[in-house]
Amino acid sequence: MEIIKMRFGIDPSTDENVQAFADDFRIAQMIFDARQAAGLSQKELADAIGTTEDVIAEIEDADHEGESFSMLRRIADALHMRLRVELVSVEN
Repeated sequence: MEIIKMRFGIDPSTDENVQAFADDFRIAQMIFDARQAAGLSQKELADAIGTTEDVIAEIEDADHEGESFSMLRRIADALHMRLRVELVSVEN
């Protein structure tokens, strides 16, 4: 974040473009980490939810601009809110 601030002269904590990318990266990383923790390959996760390995790979890509991500972000923006997505264990 400091590099972005120094190199481009923008504050990453308030810049909308940086925040949008950061959100996408966090969501993709969260899904990747949860899949890895479960010991599943992309294909195994895809089979478990009835989709293809390619779809899982796209979702785990920080550049993924799936409709659900962008729609959630637009809803949050319209409500003057930040989007926060979490995956939490069902075993508490």
